[in-house]
Amino acid sequence: MATVLVTGGGIGGLAAAVSIARRGHHVTVLERRDTFTELGAGIQLAPNAFHALDRLGVGEAVRALAVYVDELRFMDGTTGERVAAMPLGEAYRRRFGNPYAVVHRADLYQPLVDACRAHDRVELRPGSSVRSYEQDAASVTAILDSGERLRGDALIGADGIRSTVRGRLVGDGEPRVSGHTIYRSVVPMERVPENLRWHAVTLWAGPKWHFVHYPIGSGRYLNLAATRDDGAAEAVAGVPVETERVRTEFSGLAPTARRLLELGSDWKSWVLCDRDPVDRWVDGRVALLGDAAHPMLQYAAQGACMALEDAVLLGDLLDCPGDDFPQRLEKYNAERRQRTAKTQFVSREMGTRLYHPAGAQARARNAMLSSLSVDDLYDKVSWLHGATRFGAA
Repeated sequence: MATVLVTGGGIGGLAAAVSIARRGHHVTVLERRDTFTELGAGIQLAPNAFHALDRLGVGEAVRALAVYVDELRFMDGTTGERVAAMPLGEAYRRRFGNPYAVVHRADLYQPLVDACRAHDRVELRPGSSVRSYEQDAASVTAILDSGERLRGDALIGADGIRSTVRGRLVGDGEPRVSGHTIYRSVVPMERVPENLRWHAVTLWAGPKWHFVHYPIGSGRYLNLAATRDDGAAEAVAGVPVETERVRTEFSGLAPTARRLLELGSDWKSWVLCDRDPVDRWVDGRVALLGDAAHPMLQYAAQGACMALEDAVLLGDLLDCPGDDFPQRLEKYNAERRQRTAKTQFVSREMGTRLYHPAGAQARARNAMLSSLSVDDLYDKVSWLHGATRFGAA
């Protein structure tokens, strides 16, 4: 039995711990925060995420808390026109082998925490911030801020977009600031007029802005996320924002979308960041996973899905003695980099070509989307939603 150290106790780190422990290894998860909790609000899970969650043994627990929306709906945010919709019913599930659902992030995170705590080969260590690592041919050592040194057969950096492990392994500096600011709010569903309690993920696209909403928390809440391409140059996370400011930032919203936006309160803002893809996120016995390896913008709703896929493949490949880990980590890198890089680029493109055009470009977009049949829409996402081989492009 080998020992694997995982830095970061988020969705990706916990999924990796479960996946690797199921192969017979001992896993220690080193989380810098004092508790294992997940911040944030809504998250979308495509079938590829459920393929991974099933492999991790937590699929049913997440399904029990999920909301199964009827469609992904694209609206013109200024005219109020319904442009296109992708149904997510039986035909979609048959095509892709699993549902599309939305959850509160905690409803995805908690089943992973529970799975780790139930496994006798997983140790969760809060308050354990990793500042660096050292390695030789036989082992790797994580060096904590406290000065403590922990030795293992492999180190998995799942410590997010500003990963300390990535800083040492790749050394590519700060993330790329996208210039997009997102405002988030969660509204109790009883405050939403009944005729606006749509069972859908709805996106309203406007000139340099878009607005998304969908139910979460088993339908008890409405998740609101409004984004502006405002040229923001400084990365911020979770900064409170006055309600009136959010409303004035989206003054061009169509009336129905405006009614929903105005339900929001206690808004918080983030400036979205990502990184360019890199060919290598493995060095000897050290590998990156999730946002530490391939952070992406939210526009394809695949960040958590990609981290879950990483975790499953990593566990599959580490079904071997510790001496074989460097070669298996190289294989993990080789099998994942093309798929994740494509998802990073598609996420960026969606933010510019689909969500934020104005004038003639917006009209051309509407014409293109409205011309697509349901099967055409399924074909567009089949490489992403339907992939079951997690190394596939």
